[in-house]
Amino acid sequence: MSLYGVMRTSTSGMSAQSSRISAVAENVANANTNGYKAVHTQFSSLMIDSNASAYNSGSVDVSTRRDVAAQGTITATNSVTDLAIQGNGFFMVQNPAGENFMTRAGSFVPDASNKLVNAAGFTLMGYPLVQGQTGVVVNGYTGLVPVSVNNSQLSAVPTTSGSFKANLPSTSATIPAAQLPSTNSATATFTDKSSIVVFGNQGQEVTLDLYYSKTATDTWQVAAYDRAGASPTGGFPYAAAALATQTLQFDPSNGQLATASATTLALNVPGGQSMTFDLKGSSQLAASYSVINSDVNGNKASTAKLVEIAKDGTVFVAYDNGTRQAAYRIPIASVASPDNLDSITGNVYTTTAKSGNLHIGFPQDPGLGNLDSGVVEQSTADIASEFTDMIDAQRGYTANSKVFQTGAELMDVLVNLKR
Repeated sequence: MSLYGVMRTSTSGMSAQSSRISAVAENVANANTNGYKAVHTQFSSLMIDSNASAYNSGSVDVSTRRDVAAQGTITATNSVTDLAIQGNGFFMVQNPAGENFMTRAGSFVPDASNKLVNAAGFTLMGYPLVQGQTGVVVNGYTGLVPVSVNNSQLSAVPTTSGSFKANLPSTSATIPAAQLPSTNSATATFTDKSSIVVFGNQGQEVTLDLYYSKTATDTWQVAAYDRAGASPTGGFPYAAAALATQTLQFDPSNGQLATASATTLALNVPGGQSMTFDLKGSSQLAASYSVINSDVNGNKASTAKLVEIAKDGTVFVAYDNGTRQAAYRIPIASVASPDNLDSITGNVYTTTAKSGNLHIGFPQDPGLGNLDSGVVEQSTADIASEFTDMIDAQRGYTANSKVFQTGAELMDVLVNLKR
C-alpha cells in the first residue's frame, strides 16, 4: 500500500465532496428561479490494479446530472403571458443573437417591441397563423418567428358574407304591389323591418335596412337599402334604389322555406365588396316577427385590447370592437432523453448526441404536455433536501480530510526513521 496513494485517494474524495457542495450551492441559489431544474452529483469508483499482497487505493469519479425531466410545481400568476408546461416538452426560444434554444422558464412579458421575452432575455417563438393554418417543421426551427403582442390597429376587413334568419308572421296582411318597399316611393309600406351593420373596404360601418313585406299567401319580399340614403324622416324615399330584392316562398305545411324558394340575398355593399346573405332557416309561423340569427364577417379598424393563450397554444389578440383574432400558435419541443440535454446560461438547453434529435409538435399532441396560461413552473430545487445533502457532503469532506491528515502523519513517521 502506498502512503502517497492514501493521500491521493483522500484528495479525490475531498474534491468530489466539493463538487457536491457546489451543486447544492447552485440549487439553493436557484430555488426561486422559474423553470429551473436541480442538478445532482453522482459518484463512481475509479480502481487501480492491486494484488494479493498489496492493495492500491483508487479514487472517486464525479459526474453531474440535471433532472431536466422533473416536473416543477405549477403556480398561478396575474399575467396571461406567463406560461407553463405540464408534462413533457419545452418552449422554443431565441436569444438576441438569433440562436435557438429550449426552456421551461415560461414567465414571458412584452418588451419594447411587443415581443414576449422571459426573465433571461429569451424571446418566445411560434408559428404565424395564415388563414387559421400553420405548417410545422417537426425536426427544426424553420418557420418559427418571435411571438409579438402587436398593439397597432387591426387591418380593416370588408364584409363579403353574412346570414339573416327571421320568423315572419303568417297572419300578416298582404301589401299591394304599388306600395312595396322595392318601389322606393314615399308611400311605401312594409310588414317588418330590421337593420344590420356591415363593413366597407376601409372598415367603415354601413347600416343596411332590411324590409320584409307579405306580397301573397306564403310569399314575401325582402328588400335591402343603404341607411345613409334614407329620407330626413328616416325612411322612404331613399336617395337610391334598393341594393337588392328577393322573393321568399314558404311551404304552407310546415312554415319553412319551400324547396323552390330563393335562399340568398346578394348585394353590393356601398364603398365595399359584393356580399351574400344566407336566408336559409327563415320561417313563416303564427308568431310575431323575430330575428332568429344574424351575423356578418368583416370588421372595422380597432386597437388591440388584450391577449389570450389557449391550451392548444393558439395566441389570440382581442380588440376593443369585440373582434378576436388568432395570430400565432406556440409549439412544444421534445427529445428522447431530456436529462442529457446540454444546459446553457439562462436556464435554456440544446440537444446533444445523448439527448436525441429535436421533435416539434403542439400542446396536447401524443407524447407532449399541456400548456397553461397565467401560471409558471417553479424550480425543482427543494431547500430542505439541499441542506441535508450539504450536511452529508460536509461530513464526507471532513472524513476525507482526516484520512489525508493520517497519511501525512504516517509519511512524517517514515521520513523520521532515518534520524
